Amino acid sequence: MELRTYGDAALRRKTEPIGVINDEVRELCKLMIEVMIRENGVGLAAPQIGISKRIFVLDANEELYVFINPELVELSEETEESREGCLSVPGVDASVARSSRAVVEGLNVSGERIRLEGEGMIARAIQHEMDHLNGNLYFDHISTARRQSLIKEFQRKQREEDE
Repeated sequence: MELRTYGDAALRRKTEPIGVINDEVRELCKLMIEVMIRENGVGLAAPQIGISKRIFVLDANEELYVFINPELVELSEETEESREGCLSVPGVDASVARSSRAVVEGLNVSGERIRLEGEGMIARAIQHEMDHLNGNLYFDHISTARRQSLIKEFQRKQREEDE
C-alpha cells in the first residue's frame, strides 16, 4: 500500500465513520500498522493510504493503538510549540502550536471502547492524526507565508528526488 503525499486529494477529504468492525476493517488496521512501522512513523491515518475512513494508528507509550471512529474528548487550553513533520509531507517540518494535553476515545479492533490521555509528543500525535481524519494537515496551523514557503520547499525536494 502506497503512502499518499501532499497534493493527493485523499489527504484533504473528511473521512467517513466505520459502521461495522469486520475482518476487512481489522485487515486495514493491520496494514496501517505495517505501513507506519515501515515508514518509521509515530502515527498513521487512513487517508494517508488513500482510505477515507475514520481510523488512525499510533505508537505511544511503547504500545500500538488502533482508534476506530475516534473523537477528541478533551484538549488543554495550555499550548506548546514544537517541530512537527508528517509522513505525507516528507523532508520538511515546521514549528506548530498544539494543545499540550489531549484525550481521545474510540473503538479498538474488537469493538471495545478505548481512551488515551497524552501530554507532549503523544498529545501532538493524537491531534495530528485527528487532523488527517478531518482533511487537514499540520501546516494548516501555521501562517500563510510560512505554509507557502514550506510547500515550495517540499515540492523542490520532491523534484530533486525524481531526478
